[in-house]
Amino acid sequence: MNDVAFGISILVFIVTYGLIIWEKVPRAITAMLGGLIMILLGLVSQEVAIKDDIDFNTLGLLIGMMILVAITRRTGAFEALAIWAARITGGHPLYLLGLLALITAGTSALLDNVTTVLLIAPITIILAETLKLPPLPFLITEVLASNIGGTATLIGDPPNIMIGSATGLGFVDFLMHMAPIAIIIMVVTIAVLMFIYRRALQTDEATRRNIIALSPQDEIKDWALLKKCLLVLTLTITAFMFHGVLHLESATVALTGAVILMIISREEPEEIFLLIEWPTIFFFIGLFVLVGGLKATGVIAALAGWALNITQGDPQTTALLVLWLSAIASSFIDNIPFVATMIPMLQEMGSLSGMPLDTIWWALALGACLGGNGTLIGASANIIVAGIAEKAGTPISFRQFFLIGFPLMLLSIVLAHGYIYLRYFL
Repeated sequence: MNDVAFGISILVFIVTYGLIIWEKVPRAITAMLGGLIMILLGLVSQEVAIKDDIDFNTLGLLIGMMILVAITRRTGAFEALAIWAARITGGHPLYLLGLLALITAGTSALLDNVTTVLLIAPITIILAETLKLPPLPFLITEVLASNIGGTATLIGDPPNIMIGSATGLGFVDFLMHMAPIAIIIMVVTIAVLMFIYRRALQTDEATRRNIIALSPQDEIKDWALLKKCLLVLTLTITAFMFHGVLHLESATVALTGAVILMIISREEPEEIFLLIEWPTIFFFIGLFVLVGGLKATGVIAALAGWALNITQGDPQTTALLVLWLSAIASSFIDNIPFVATMIPMLQEMGSLSGMPLDTIWWALALGACLGGNGTLIGASANIIVAGIAEKAGTPISFRQFFLIGFPLMLLSIVLAHGYIYLRYFL
């Protein structure tokens, strides 16, 4: 691509991103328009966009889990879980915030952060309404916790899966190198969030007593359907944990579980498909094509190449630069295509210089995963929660998330910087 195409692709991206921040036009329409402009201007072809840029594994995973969640929601299980969580914390909002954050982080590490927020965000909205509290502090906390928890393991976040696939690093490797700092960052983040929201999350004693008196069992509307849902969810989650051994992509697992549950529950497909968060799906499609235009014109490659050239083959400088570059870039560009571009460039640099890359991979994973907390569109989980919140009538604005997420993202990268230096270079 020539310099004109290079510049135009940057301009299209900046304008599209500005419209997303402006929030006067629905972000799904904005992202789709930006992606279409990339194709209409010939910056990326439709064939390449469909074949290489749109991540159908991510889309299939999202749609499959949305169907599973939609059917399970009909049983009343989410309402029951909400009451259980409120009762176990005595109805204290700050304790509840911490509990939900820990549950989200732990589940994200064992499954993946997208599946986790699909399950927990609806519970949170119900719980906040019951306690007469604003849901946004809880939802923003869960987004941050999902990305931090997903950082800890191979299967927790898509960038980790991509890095593990390209390098041969396994589940135990990620657990040993990523989990320690993820735990530290999670503890610090929860403490800061509890301090930030200490005044916003207060409820009266009567409301607390009323919710503690409620019984979770009374919220279950259909026990027979619940048993079917739990069976299919258990099998699906188990398949997620062993999808590498089974040689199945996560989308195949999620969609298979969704279809099986639709069959055994005898749900009408038309009704269930209406419950899928289609604006979120199309937002992803537009974003994938938009970033694909940056890839096709060499913008992402130029950014990564510049970063690698200035390190002059020094492992410490390279690792720390990759950490910060990945974090900042992943806040504003979806981390999946960014990591897809960085992996071959780092491999080529290693082959040319002979520099060991083990530490560089951990820096890339930490930067890409934690960087997703910087903005509302920095990671898949963020977009999913934003879609659920908007549908529930409590939208999260770009600014609201940015003012909390970006400073905490920077704090997490400072902690990761210290961890990398102390563990690998001191």
